[in-house]
Amino acid sequence: MESFSSKDLALRAQKKILSKMATKASVQMFIDDTTSEILDELYHVSKGFSGNKAEAQKVIKDLVKIAVKIGVLFRNNRFSTEELGVATDFKKKLHMGAMTAISFYEVDFTFDKEVMEELLTSSRDLLLKLVNTHLTPKSHGRINHVFNHYSNPDLLAKLYDPSGPFRPNLTKICKGLNKLVEDGTI
Repeated sequence: MESFSSKDLALRAQKKILSKMATKASVQMFIDDTTSEILDELYHVSKGFSGNKAEAQKVIKDLVKIAVKIGVLFRNNRFSTEELGVATDFKKKLHMGAMTAISFYEVDFTFDKEVMEELLTSSRDLLLKLVNTHLTPKSHGRINHVFNHYSNPDLLAKLYDPSGPFRPNLTKICKGLNKLVEDGTI
């Protein structure tokens, strides 16, 4: 017998609509101003590093789509108790990553790309574990795309170069991360 659930159908439709409308205006109900500012700076870093506006836009669009879809799943209580444990582990890892990023920024020449790569890779793995049964392989690919992009050792080295071109962007990113940490958001 075929099972039908209007709630599941509505959730799929909501995720689909939001993935098509991942614009700044439509996403503001899921992403606050501070996060939006961080995303803008990440875009500028990506564009400056890759020299490719389209690629930078795609990375940020993928990041926003994933954030929105996970927000929809949370708001609709779609995660099991075990998955909520994974979500807690992810949030702790995200918090540790933010604190590490801020620390590397505040103390020149302490940046360790292996540490940052490991934090990003383990965060990606936790996120993939969290959404494994909820999102499509295409969304899993988006997660990999975003994390692989930002864990690129060359990008990280340029980002954390105290006299590098991305120092103003890193300043704004870390200022935003600091605010999110202080607010308890991450």
